[in-house]
Amino acid sequence: MNADRIVKALLQTEKSNVYQPKGKYLFLVDNDANKIQIKRAVEQAYKVKVKSVNTFVSAGKLKRVRRQIGRTPDAKKAVVTLAEGQKIDIQ
Repeated sequence: MNADRIVKALLQTEKSNVYQPKGKYLFLVDNDANKIQIKRAVEQAYKVKVKSVNTFVSAGKLKRVRRQIGRTPDAKKAVVTLAEGQKIDIQ
């Protein structure tokens, strides 16, 4: 897998804004990617040194339109901690 497929987006949420002063960033990643692949992809894409990666899967929600019941897809997210002095420039 290449870095563009593994790291889908850098998430800008209220929770991720709390993490940023601590050197942590929240990413939306591919569901099949493991921590090692995520670490290499972030280092390659953003030219930073990654200290650790924590992942979690946000379960999709049930949605209903009239009588049809559907489901939104599951989303895997990663909290990436950067090495001391490293920073990702966010526009």
